[in-house]
Amino acid sequence: MTLDRLLLWRHGETDYNAAGRIQGHLDSSLTETGQEQARRAAPVIAAFQPEVALSSDLNRARSTAAEFTEVSGMPVRLDKRLRETHLGEWQGLSGAEVEHGWPGAMSTWRSTPTWAPPGGESRVEVAERALEVVDELDLTYSGTALLCAHGGLITALTARLLSWPIELWPGLGGIANCHWVVLARRSSSDHRWRLMTYNGGVAG
Repeated sequence: MTLDRLLLWRHGETDYNAAGRIQGHLDSSLTETGQEQARRAAPVIAAFQPEVALSSDLNRARSTAAEFTEVSGMPVRLDKRLRETHLGEWQGLSGAEVEHGWPGAMSTWRSTPTWAPPGGESRVEVAERALEVVDELDLTYSGTALLCAHGGLITALTARLLSWPIELWPGLGGIANCHWVVLARRSSSDHRWRLMTYNGGVAG
């Protein structure tokens, strides 16, 4: 069996997003705006009729996924492999604080997917652990799978699933809060992934 379609949904706005601070594995919470974003997006996500739904175990993703469950009645399984990039010593800091402590490192991190912040992990490492989840789902399901996760993980996994050369990964833009990516298999005989929607969201 193989999946037909993959829906990657980013969590809603968090207190760290609103303050411009780096979260990584820190367990931040959704703001009121983030909760409303999740409520508005959930019916659209449910309309994809996923056969299975998984979420990062971090609170911001779990709370977003709970809105999908509220609409669809479908349980969501937690998987820590869907956590955001671990950003090591940068977690909790603002971009300005990172630049002050590690001049030029933020630019290096954004342009080099194999580079990791001190004490953290690279985007290539993030993509590989997320890919394990997709590969396991491929063995059991044939329809649509929903993964509720994080912006950094979603962009890295998207590039990995499309088999892009690593040097092209930085060409993917970020995913807005509560927006999503849709990938679909080319055909029943060609299991390569195609990008159907990138940074899709609810209007307004």
